[in-house]
Amino acid sequence: MEQTARYYATGHRKNATAKVWLVPGEGTVTINGVSMAQYVGRRVLEMMIMQPFEAVDSAGKYDVIAKCSGGGIAGQAGAVRHGISKALLGVGPDMRTPLRRQGFLTRDPRVKERKKYGRKRARRGFQFSKR
Repeated sequence: MEQTARYYATGHRKNATAKVWLVPGEGTVTINGVSMAQYVGRRVLEMMIMQPFEAVDSAGKYDVIAKCSGGGIAGQAGAVRHGISKALLGVGPDMRTPLRRQGFLTRDPRVKERKKYGRKRARRGFQFSKR
């Protein structure tokens, strides 16, 4: 019995984490047991998730199975994209250059700034009243 190749990687974005498996197939994307279109609900996020495949000309060659936790839908979509990009490196090291050029391998470091004491939010102070 032949063992099919599975490529695994973990992607992160904001507070979201995605465990991503790539399996040779016809290009279906499943996130948390639901199809990508149903899960994200926005065409822009669907296109964002598929960007790494288009960068390396492998669209429709791999099925994606992703388990997401934390954050919101947009953060999870970014985490899935990051995970797909990292998993594609396992397929072939020649994919590193186009993925790196478009910035898919870089973890976006932007996260929410913490609230400070004496303020309403991270930077917003209370309204000053002269009288």
